[in-house]
Amino acid sequence: MALLYDFLTSNEFRLQMEGIVEGFTIMQTDLIKEKNAMARLWKQREKQIDKVVQNSIGMHASIRGIAGNAIQSIPALELEDGLEFIEE
Repeated sequence: MALLYDFLTSNEFRLQMEGIVEGFTIMQTDLIKEKNAMARLWKQREKQIDKVVQNSIGMHASIRGIAGNAIQSIPALELEDGLEFIEE
């Protein structure tokens, strides 16, 4: 018991514990940075995808406006049954 007490109250034990806590703190900080970086990338990619989708819808609508019903409908660009178009 005395040896254990001496070790737990020693400078060596304190330094080891500080090293462990420092390691976890660095890992946690790095994880937060990685999460933030990925969130930025996902947001950027989401905006790019939205832009492409909106431009595709616009192009298809323009072509249908010119060619009329000769252009086949694309279900992914149509409203689902029961949904109403709401202008923003």
